[in-house]
Amino acid sequence: MYRLWLTFAQTATICLALLFVVATLKPEWLPGKPAVPVQLNQAAAPAGTSTGDKAASYSDAVRRAAPAVVSIFTSKEVKRPRNPFLNDPLFRHFFGERFEDEAQRAFSLGSGVIINAQGYILTNQHVVEAADEIEVALPDGKRLVAKVVGNDPETDLAVLHVDAQNLPAITLAQAENLRVGDVVLAIGNPLGVGQTVTMGIVSALHRTGLRINTFENFIQTDAAINQGNSGGALIDATGNLVGINTAILSQSGGSIGIGFAIPVSTAKQVMEQLIETGAVTRGWVGVELQEITPELTDSFKLATTAGVLVAGVQRGSPADRAGIKPGDIVVTVDGKPVRDPDSMRNLIVALAPGKQTTLGLKRGQSELELQVQVGKRPGVNRPRE
Repeated sequence: MYRLWLTFAQTATICLALLFVVATLKPEWLPGKPAVPVQLNQAAAPAGTSTGDKAASYSDAVRRAAPAVVSIFTSKEVKRPRNPFLNDPLFRHFFGERFEDEAQRAFSLGSGVIINAQGYILTNQHVVEAADEIEVALPDGKRLVAKVVGNDPETDLAVLHVDAQNLPAITLAQAENLRVGDVVLAIGNPLGVGQTVTMGIVSALHRTGLRINTFENFIQTDAAINQGNSGGALIDATGNLVGINTAILSQSGGSIGIGFAIPVSTAKQVMEQLIETGAVTRGWVGVELQEITPELTDSFKLATTAGVLVAGVQRGSPADRAGIKPGDIVVTVDGKPVRDPDSMRNLIVALAPGKQTTLGLKRGQSELELQVQVGKRPGVNRPRE
């Protein structure tokens, strides 16, 4: 009996040892459990679309607009100041001319938008300011030399031209259809990382008083805009251009969700004049404007703060010839309401020189309308409108 038990124990031990060896070295020799399928919830493709399409995507808008957004590389010559030791003959004897004035090149980058297939590109004036070499990089990697057609420092816009045909041009949106809360996408080349798309909404319209440009009527957006985005496209959810990205408010230099774009209506007006004449001609009537404060409202016994106060009239100007006087309050220009000095400035500069315009005024307790023949704005950053 003992021998039988010993034989059984030895046989069991050998079998377990063999099973352990096989399980360790050749587990595939052992019979396995049948595979149990994992249950997953898979979204079905929307009817009429391919499985690659995604709901709530702006890829179609980006696909339409992105080929028209370019990167702009500029450079200009910068001279280092002359080393004062060069005036010492002993220093020049030992070190020669190695420390003579040496011209260096400063490089910068920005973005631009192809406006038509014949090579016209819209960007910011500060992107190409003082540059003596400008190169445009298309999204497909092709690089082209660009020349400045014209620039307008008062709106910070510039038009470039490249010698190319059949370029992918962007489609301009109807600016008056843009609303606060609309989804917008910013496309550009931030910090030189390559074409980038960011999304946000229109945070505000008609932003003025920021002292960024002489004439301001900005679209405010929280779509991320960083260095290098200047001159790039702000598009709507269908891929149409609504603005040219221009500036941000930031303490760190990076985006904190307060970005500004020049409306496409302003950009189009400036662009057409720059292409046609190389310069922008603006209207001017020759008045100095002042915002109506609550204190002025009490002083003039006004019912509201609507309109702007005429603080001064330039002698011999269109306003002077029309009979406008200091103390008058302008409430309309061609029937359009005037909210503040910036809004009146924008209305006046949009008028063609030589055009007759009607200014609605309040003078004391009287209301009157005066016909003014618009003149040509005489200079950049002139304080009179």
